[in-house]
Amino acid sequence: MKRNTFTKLLAVGVAGAFALGTALAQDSSTTTTTAGTTGVSSTTTSSMDGTGTLTTLSPGGNMMTVRTTTGAEPTTYYYTNKTTVVDPEGQAVQISQLRPDMPVTYTYAKEGDRMVVTKVTLQKPLSFYEKKETTTTTTTNP
Repeated sequence: MKRNTFTKLLAVGVAGAFALGTALAQDSSTTTTTAGTTGVSSTTTSSMDGTGTLTTLSPGGNMMTVRTTTGAEPTTYYYTNKTTVVDPEGQAVQISQLRPDMPVTYTYAKEGDRMVVTKVTLQKPLSFYEKKETTTTTTTNP
């Protein structure tokens, strides 16, 4: 009798773990349908998350590249004026303050053949990256 109860509990635990893993691995999806004088169109976008290190930022081209692992080639993402950038505490950061070698977490959506970043979160505060310059002056007495 005890073995049968243990088997049932084990089966329920495995099923629960599988369901939780499946739920966490899903991407969110939004479908927008518009109707106009030219007909009806439907667009589906899925948002996905990523983590990596910023390698380049092109302010004029609205592009950034992120390397997800050390040996991987950087992936190109596009950003818009709707893209939000925040520090780890959630404070807004100007996109112009981003620099290469900053570890980031980001959310992006595939729009056509482009991957557009909607949110970038710095993993370390901006103060971590500020360069502090020190000057040492030595004087000798005659």
